[in-house]
Amino acid sequence: MGVGYTLDYLSGLLGNGHKKNKKRRQMQTVELKVRMDCEGCELKVKNALSSMRGVKSVEINRKEQKVTVNGYVEANKVLKRAQSTGKKSEVWPYVPYNLVMNPYTAQVYDKKAPPGFVRKIDNTTATATMNYQDDHYIAMFSDDNPNSCSIM
Repeated sequence: MGVGYTLDYLSGLLGNGHKKNKKRRQMQTVELKVRMDCEGCELKVKNALSSMRGVKSVEINRKEQKVTVNGYVEANKVLKRAQSTGKKSEVWPYVPYNLVMNPYTAQVYDKKAPPGFVRKIDNTTATATMNYQDDHYIAMFSDDNPNSCSIM
């Protein structure tokens, strides 16, 4: 039983032990899309987010309208704090286009997205389903079908 154990025991007796029962937050990265036009907007958002409890770093890319917050924070609280500055804010809605099955479908493609990114949506809504009739027509005119030229 060393000095460290004794100090932990005494700090627990003095009332600091109640923090051990609380749920510990995990270190995470929260990405937001925040509408910023000038350096003043950027500074306002950075000051508001960096003053939050648990925030370790705030990175802002004004060209992409992207704010990245690292720390022991919750995403919804960071979003609410960004919205409290009066700027239009939302959780970062984009993913790299190579992670999406069909990046140029109407639901996914977004003209306002930064280069190389598309809107993040559920894959089941973006993929088109092919029924049996469509499959039949494709097989009829396939190169593997020896009778495909007999229609002409």
